[in-house]
Amino acid sequence: MELPTVNLKTILLVHWLLTTWGCITFSGPYPWANFTILAVGVWAVAQRDSIDAISLFLGGLAATIFLDIVHISVFYRQAGFTDTERFGAGMAILSLLLKPSSCCLVYRMYQERGGELLLHVGEATTSGQLPPCPLTGQGFLGRSQERSDYQTIDSPEAPTDPFVGSEGRGHSPQGY
Repeated sequence: MELPTVNLKTILLVHWLLTTWGCITFSGPYPWANFTILAVGVWAVAQRDSIDAISLFLGGLAATIFLDIVHISVFYRQAGFTDTERFGAGMAILSLLLKPSSCCLVYRMYQERGGELLLHVGEATTSGQLPPCPLTGQGFLGRSQERSDYQTIDSPEAPTDPFVGSEGRGHSPQGY
């Protein structure tokens, strides 16, 4: 099944709105965690080619799923909510329910930007060696895969000695 094309700005706007309404009821770490990750999402919008920005947003979005579950389960009261607080709690729960689908959409954007998730657990390569660990090698949690439009200035040729005269370059010395 093909995922629909959704703009990253739309995902950010929906989660920002639901988080803002969720802050009516939940304060403290709930807004800090969610608004920090939304700020990373703004960075991912601004840096359209950055794999690091979108991967941090994806990882943070996944982490806030766990954090929201903990926060809502600890601070949700069973009784004594006003209608406004009940609305805020409902919006926080709706945001939590939408986050897994947002993670799927952001992961697809991560792949479109050139990122790849290497999770080869227990598989051996043709040489009999295990593939590199995704935590230390290339991939989602590994080192950056930034691609730029600039060419490398390193030359594979051996550097020439600038102090060698024309005699060293195949020219005959001129007499005076």
